[in-house]
Amino acid sequence: MKESIFRKSSIFAALGSIFLIIIFAILLFQDNKRVHTLVLVTGQKEGQYYAFGQALSKVVHNHNHRIKIEVIESNGSQENLELLQGKKAELALVQSDTIVNNSTKAIAFLFPEVFHLMVRQDAGINDISDIEGKRIALMSKGSGSYNMFWRLQEHYQLDVEQIKTIPLPITEAHQALEDGEVDGLFRVVSLENPAVIQLLRNPQIKIIPIDQGAALRLELPALEVMSIPKGSYHGASPTPAEDLPAVGVRAVLITNKKISREVIFEITRILYEARNELVQEFIQAAMIEQWDESPHLGFTFHPGALDYYNKGNPSFIVEYAEAIGLCLSVSMLLISSVWQLRSWFTGKQKNRADLYNLQLLKIIDSIQETEDLPQFKKVRSQLLEMLNEVIVDLDKDLISPESFQSFTFPWQVALSATYQRENYLARLENDHPRKVDEIQQMKNQM
Repeated sequence: MKESIFRKSSIFAALGSIFLIIIFAILLFQDNKRVHTLVLVTGQKEGQYYAFGQALSKVVHNHNHRIKIEVIESNGSQENLELLQGKKAELALVQSDTIVNNSTKAIAFLFPEVFHLMVRQDAGINDISDIEGKRIALMSKGSGSYNMFWRLQEHYQLDVEQIKTIPLPITEAHQALEDGEVDGLFRVVSLENPAVIQLLRNPQIKIIPIDQGAALRLELPALEVMSIPKGSYHGASPTPAEDLPAVGVRAVLITNKKISREVIFEITRILYEARNELVQEFIQAAMIEQWDESPHLGFTFHPGALDYYNKGNPSFIVEYAEAIGLCLSVSMLLISSVWQLRSWFTGKQKNRADLYNLQLLKIIDSIQETEDLPQFKKVRSQLLEMLNEVIVDLDKDLISPESFQSFTFPWQVALSATYQRENYLARLENDHPRKVDEIQQMKNQM
């Protein structure tokens, strides 16, 4: 009798185990086939947030067809946060000074954005206190740039009633300054933004320094003391003419804490491991900040992002099968050991970044001496190839993140100088086509 009961219990246990295995297999199969569609709210289509969102969507889909990111236009940081918290979006881009609640989690700190106050030469504005009594174009309401202007106004104790602010879309704001419909324009944007470069080609427009960066940080700790380097927007006749003090923030990719841990893990992984592809789509991606354990004011990271930063595993494996999780942990340990061995072996190549920097210095020295327009195109291609090589080296741990950061600034200076010199030679060639023809005719007659 007891033996019969034992046999029945064994059969039921076996059937139960088989049933659980089948259920797990079905859930795992469904999870592997499921396409996760996430809405990413960015900014205006003419802005950098939207451009970065498009780049991220493309690269993520190229590496994982199970994740689809739909990029949505918006008015900027504040609206993005409201849409995220209202569960109308799963991902959002905001500035690092944005105040978030505990349900909002960071995925990554991205590229830096610098405060730009651009004014007309004839407006009589030489520092920020001079904007009282002037017409100032701002970005659309709800944007981080719009909100940040009023924080500057409070710090510099400017009379609100003495400033006529005009919120406008990006393109309209730039055009209004060009046409003299406003005296100045305030915008928070990364260096060498194409629209800003185009605007500053107008000799009637200049950049105003925003100093007191350290004092501003006392009120807004999320701010970073920065500068706009001499020649950032024009090299031949430097714009600005000297290094200008400035302050800035960083763009942050955020999500809701309830979004799938596995999906956020995968987005974070692609964001860092496919960075060379991301840079080809959006050059400022080269400045994405490396994660560290130091506190990020107001932000805590999503568990999926932390899984990647801490070299953990996607959560569904841990949730559904401890045995598989254990096997993966052992595998990760073995991979980690091999990786440490490889890092030790490649440690002798830590000076690779210094060699790249020396090459950049030689290129920068030769740019102003070159008069050959085709040669500049070769230099530009050479710089892009060099960036690709450095990013590949970074991904392979052939250079350190610190060395990469030291490389990016001189590389951007070299690329900017190349573009500026190339444009300068192109204008010379376009301004004197007839003279070139006459010289050629004289040579033919001789």
